[in-house]
Amino acid sequence: MPLTPTETKALLEEMGHRPDKRLGQNFLVDGNLVRKSMQMADLPPKSTVVEVGPGLGALTGALLDAGHCVYAVEREPVLVKHLRAYHADALEQERLDLFGEDAMDFPLARLPAEKGDFQIVANLPYAIASPWLEAVLAGGSMPTRMVLMLQKEAALRYQAEAGSKNYGALTIFLAAAYEVADQHPVSRTCFYPKPEVDSVLLRLDRKEPAGLFPKETRELIRRLFTRRRKQIGGLARTEEPAIHKAIEEWLEDQELSTALRPEQIPPECWWSLRLS
Repeated sequence: MPLTPTETKALLEEMGHRPDKRLGQNFLVDGNLVRKSMQMADLPPKSTVVEVGPGLGALTGALLDAGHCVYAVEREPVLVKHLRAYHADALEQERLDLFGEDAMDFPLARLPAEKGDFQIVANLPYAIASPWLEAVLAGGSMPTRMVLMLQKEAALRYQAEAGSKNYGALTIFLAAAYEVADQHPVSRTCFYPKPEVDSVLLRLDRKEPAGLFPKETRELIRRLFTRRRKQIGGLARTEEPAIHKAIEEWLEDQELSTALRPEQIPPECWWSLRLS
C-alpha cells in the first residue's frame, strides 16, 4: 500500500530525490486508489502487465501480490534503485522485470512472445500521455486492456464527441481500437506533491478486431486536424493529386459534405478513409 504524504516526503528526502514537476512526478498516497485500480483492471489470473511509471512501487506491489508478472518501466535512476531494493525478491524470482528507461523509448514488442496477451497499467505524466498513447496505437503489439491514470483534460480528449472542442486525431485513432469500459474521478489530494489539476482513472478495452490506421492515413488525419475548422473540401485541394482524389472518393462514399470541417466528422467515418 502507498505511504502517507508525510512518509512519502520523508522517503524521498532520504533518497535525495526532489519530485520533478516537469516530468509530472506525483506519487500515489491513497491506498483506496490502489485498490480501485486493481478492481478496475480486473486482470485474469497470472496476467502479464506492463506498468509505466511505477514511482515508489505501491501499485507494483499490489500487482505482484495478486500473482501477476510485471514489466515495470521507470526513467528516474534513483527510483529504479529504490524499486530494485524494495522488490528484490520479485526480481530474483523473475516475477518482475524492471527497465530503467523512458516509456517513450520502450517498445512493447520487447515483451517475450510466449507471454501472449498483456495489459498496461500506467500513471502517465501529462507531457507524454498523448504521444505515448499514439505510439501504442501505431505499434503492432497492442494490449488487451489499459488502465491509465490521466489528467482530467486528457481523459476528456480521448473520449470526446465529434464537434466538441476536445475532439481530435487521437480521439479517432483510439476509437478505432479501444472502447472506454470504465472511469473513476481522482482527486489531486491522492498524490504527493499535490498536482494543480484533478485526474481520471480510465479503463480501455481492446475491440475485436482492433482497428489500426496505416501510417500515411494517420499522418493525413493529423495534418487535416491542424486546420480543423477549415472545410474538408478545401483542405483536400491542398494535398497532392492522389490524396486529393482519395479524400473526394471517401467523402462521396460516406455521403459527407465537402463543407464539413474535420472536427465535425465522427470517428466511424474516418475509419473508412483509405489512401491506397
